[in-house]
Amino acid sequence: MGRLPFIIAACILITAFDIYCYRAIVSVFKKWKPSTKKIFGILYWTFSALLIIGVFAGIYLNLFLALRAIILVTFFLTVACKLAMLPFLVFDDLRRLFIKLFKKKEAVKTQQITEAEPISRSEFLVKAGLVAAAVPLTSLSWGIISGAYDYQVRRVNLILPNLPKAFDGITMAQISDIHSGSFYNKTAVKGGVEMLLAEKPDFVFFTGDLVNNLTKEVSEYQDIFAKVKAPLGVYSTLGNHDYGDYYFGKESSPAKVKNLKDIIDVHKIMGYDLLMNENRRLKVDGEEIGILGIENWGMGRFPKYGKMELAVENTDDLPVKLLLSHDPSHWRGEVLQKYPQIDAMFSGHTHGMQFGVRLKEYQWSPVQYIYKEWAGLYQEQKQQLYVNVGYGFLGYPGRVGILPEITVFTLKRG
Repeated sequence: MGRLPFIIAACILITAFDIYCYRAIVSVFKKWKPSTKKIFGILYWTFSALLIIGVFAGIYLNLFLALRAIILVTFFLTVACKLAMLPFLVFDDLRRLFIKLFKKKEAVKTQQITEAEPISRSEFLVKAGLVAAAVPLTSLSWGIISGAYDYQVRRVNLILPNLPKAFDGITMAQISDIHSGSFYNKTAVKGGVEMLLAEKPDFVFFTGDLVNNLTKEVSEYQDIFAKVKAPLGVYSTLGNHDYGDYYFGKESSPAKVKNLKDIIDVHKIMGYDLLMNENRRLKVDGEEIGILGIENWGMGRFPKYGKMELAVENTDDLPVKLLLSHDPSHWRGEVLQKYPQIDAMFSGHTHGMQFGVRLKEYQWSPVQYIYKEWAGLYQEQKQQLYVNVGYGFLGYPGRVGILPEITVFTLKRG
């Protein structure tokens, strides 16, 4: 029931927004016959009503994943298009209000002039708004068709000054933020895993968010991700979505505890070595480095389950320590301040907001105004952080510019 008042309020706001857009659209197509206007009205409001009903059904009913995805995609695109129209409609209303209040005489002249014009200013602005609405519709639709499963292999040389000779040239792959509850194309997901395996990494990191909310979401994809194997092992950690907080609430309950136990079991079944505030020693030719992993530790509203003091236990003798920590804010929030012995940290979480620009020498996304470190490799003093923008998606079922990522690192001595 906790979400119901918010959802109802959102529906009321969306309906008011719909009325505003509908009246603006109808006002510029004055030549429509009454029957045409009536048909348009029926179609417009039927679509809006079905969309709201669909959102409620997607949240509260156990719909097929594909159907739920279609509903949410349609809802997202519809809202995005109407938001693109909004500035033009508001500007036109403010313009006409200004004329009405302060320039009544001029308004009469303006009316006389615009009646003779082939298109009035109001009509021009509303039609410009409709054209603007087509921009997000086109780009976001293309992001769903082309971007959601367009996996990119990014290669990074990770220079570690204290790296033992036996590890020089060894490769490590990272994937993050699978969000299996959002997938709707099993073949494409399998193709991404095959791309990862084709790189033949020596070991693999998975840095959290296997599901959106519930362990059962991964059931259809468990066999695919179980194929991720490497000679030196696959190591994983949990993300903020894996605990069930967004479904069960922050308080503990038997169902929530079982859900977490189930997701821990899934990691074991898939052959992933899940690190819950602990560490492992990775040995090659008699030399060792440390792999540390903590539970989710995030700034602000995100949970701080991680306990670094446990993860670093008995690792003082190791020349290199690699940390799996889902949320990149942990690096600046705790690691840099208190744990200078961590050579490199590997995170995900941001998704790059699934929207932006990512070129070789330049990257931009709205998420950079929330997270200082949001994609790629960062360094301060002798410590490094890599943020993977994710394998899957959440909310918007696509990606524009920030494509799903498989990272392959080559470890090198400094």
